[in-house]
Amino acid sequence: MEFNYDVIVIGAGHAGCEAAAAAARLGSETCLITMDMNKIGQMSCNPAVGGIAKGQIVREIDALGGHMGLVTDRTAIQFRLLNRSKGPAMWSPRAQCDRAKFIWAWREVLENTPHLHIWQDTVRRLLVEDGEVRGVETVWGVTFHARCVIVTAGTFLNGLMHVGRTMLPGGRMAEPASYELTESIAAHGIAYGRMKTGTPVRIDGRSVHYEDMEVQDGEADFHKFSFLDTPTRQLKQLPCWTCYTNEEAHEVLRRGLPDSPLFNGQIQSIGPRYCPSIETKIVTFPDKPQHQLFLEPEGETTQELYLNGFSSSLPMDIQLEALKKIPAFRDLVVYRPGYAIEYDYFDPTQLKHTLETKKIKNLFLAGQVNGTTGYEEAAGQGIIAGINAHINCHGGEPFTLARDEAYIGVLIDDLVTKGVDEPYRMFTSRAEYRILLRMDDADMRLTERAYHLGLATRHRYDLLTSKREAVNHILDFARSYSIKPALINPALEALGTTPLRQGCKLIDLINRPQVTIANIAEHVSAFHRELDKVTERRDEILEAAEILIKYEGYIGRERMIADKLARLESIKIKGKFDYNSLQSLSTEARQKLVKIDPETIAQASRIPGVSPSDINVLLVLCGR
Repeated sequence: MEFNYDVIVIGAGHAGCEAAAAAARLGSETCLITMDMNKIGQMSCNPAVGGIAKGQIVREIDALGGHMGLVTDRTAIQFRLLNRSKGPAMWSPRAQCDRAKFIWAWREVLENTPHLHIWQDTVRRLLVEDGEVRGVETVWGVTFHARCVIVTAGTFLNGLMHVGRTMLPGGRMAEPASYELTESIAAHGIAYGRMKTGTPVRIDGRSVHYEDMEVQDGEADFHKFSFLDTPTRQLKQLPCWTCYTNEEAHEVLRRGLPDSPLFNGQIQSIGPRYCPSIETKIVTFPDKPQHQLFLEPEGETTQELYLNGFSSSLPMDIQLEALKKIPAFRDLVVYRPGYAIEYDYFDPTQLKHTLETKKIKNLFLAGQVNGTTGYEEAAGQGIIAGINAHINCHGGEPFTLARDEAYIGVLIDDLVTKGVDEPYRMFTSRAEYRILLRMDDADMRLTERAYHLGLATRHRYDLLTSKREAVNHILDFARSYSIKPALINPALEALGTTPLRQGCKLIDLINRPQVTIANIAEHVSAFHRELDKVTERRDEILEAAEILIKYEGYIGRERMIADKLARLESIKIKGKFDYNSLQSLSTEARQKLVKIDPETIAQASRIPGVSPSDINVLLVLCGR
């Protein structure tokens, strides 16, 4: 059998779902090939979306017209806004989801997207002619001809699972690995390596002593992931719980270290630094008497619970014995143990910023196959790959995001410029312009671009326009309205802030730490009347306006720095130099510049091993 499509997407994880949906919605005839249609959008590890910096990525995906935020809002069983005690650049949404409902919500989206078809099969071979991808061939002998192919195979490429000394092939527990595809891609000169990740034990909630744990409830305010006017908290909201390991548990874990694949040489690949296994924690921090654990529900009605903080590949009996030393788990019953998994990934420095490979035209890679870890990082890559695959099929300018436009831009630039030596996870600290990349303004940054591209709907664009107008009206009023001391000083004293000696503009009062738009409006009737005009998405709009008022100076300063550095982004150098012949560059710089072949001076400046003096040499040569 043979089929013809514009775009083929291999793998229906978080990257694949966003890639397929984006390409199809833009008008490309798209086929999503997955091993199991019942595992579309599967949360292989934690049934949660968002977190520090990751939540910002999901908001960006939503602002672009993607689906991860909408599916998360629809299936969330607990929502929290992290880092509330810090500035808005650090605020990060996070939600626990119903794992099963998340899958079916995604499947409903995909099955009802025009131009998108789903085929259940396993791809074994890439079809390439004259350096350009032509399609794929599956294990069932079906040939799919395509103009573009996006590989989003996650942990399935030659996946190998570890529990103690037991090793089993697979891409996830009870799911087969994908063979031959890595070798088919590598045959065309694309380098690959091995990485490792892991997941914890799954617990039967009926065996837990919750009275020995601390409850952690969710939040019920207006915050959610999507900027669309969709309802919040559609499912029953459930708590999480916290507890700690102890020295007795650590002693059991130490006893199992000789049989740990991480320490007996069985696993050679590198795991995620910022999500270590419990055995790594006790070895790395031998003097730490306890480690915090989070017990999280897997769904609205299931008894299955996820033990965050206890990832492990130790033997089953060691995992269970150690957990039973913790009071809350003294009568523990589990559904399955934790395990580690090794899988193939491709060196992301072989990619363009569009996520198309440099060596095979119209082949795109997105998600964990690029050396990242996390659903959000994968989905962010997926939507960019899907957009650019469509553009490659039908024409248009490449769609990329700069580092001052989105965390997705930071993520992709880091991957293609710096590469990875461990699974890449996004943090706010990776973004030099994080005050510009807040969760509240992702729509302001990205939706208009997505609308002109054809991915964001007219309704989404209209919501952005009305929000921008409402925010600007509040800002204009606050800048122009004058306050008299006699009228406002009693209120200021009640709020614990210094009374006025002379009149000032309303915006100057809102800038004070103790003053908010809400608490000052109670005492300024004219302002209160203006705010009453905001009848839809009121909380979201007032929050956005207040952030812009209070952080105006910081935002302006960071914008100025970003604009200055943008000048270097405008200096194109790809194809202009034979770096090996430039003896004025350092040896390391020549090697790195040949490998990465940067698009601009700015990208060259971010390559590890390229010094400021090397950049000055390139600038001088550009001047010549």
